[in-house]
Amino acid sequence: MILNDKQIKKLVEEQDMIRPFVNKSVAQGISHGLNSFGFDLRCGEEFKIFTNIKGATADPKNFTEDNFVTIKGEPSILIPPNSFALASSLEYFKMPRNVTGLVTAKSTYARCGLGTPPTVLEAGWHGNLVLEFSNHTSNSIRLYANSGAAQILFFQGEEPEVSYADRKGKYHGQTGITLAKSK
Repeated sequence: MILNDKQIKKLVEEQDMIRPFVNKSVAQGISHGLNSFGFDLRCGEEFKIFTNIKGATADPKNFTEDNFVTIKGEPSILIPPNSFALASSLEYFKMPRNVTGLVTAKSTYARCGLGTPPTVLEAGWHGNLVLEFSNHTSNSIRLYANSGAAQILFFQGEEPEVSYADRKGKYHGQTGITLAKSK
């Protein structure tokens, strides 16, 4: 079942599911915070913009810093045409064993051609979420730090036999921007 605002608030109060938690939708700039059936998270002030300046190959089993230009402390970045950027959520998530989250794009960015590929916050996982922002256009697109960046829908089910924490997933407890890695 998809969780509503009251259920999300309860999980935050009882299990510290989202920190910091904004308990209402804040509509200054690009909105963030709690919605009727989800939570709009923000990205921080560090970005990694994909580049091929050094001629690196994008290999998910050997993804290195050579694939990116890192920008820190700026209020926004420009994502080049047909490229992407990574950012870390401001919020830290502690997913209960019976709740999973699905990340979707914010409609404001989607209407400009900036996509946020879906990703899952698995039951039992905790950490800062690393987000990808894909520019599907032939123009640069501005992405703002400390502003609404993506939406998470939360789903509750019966507790699984094995959670992400139990199997010691490779992104468990991540902070900041963690690049793709294989075990």
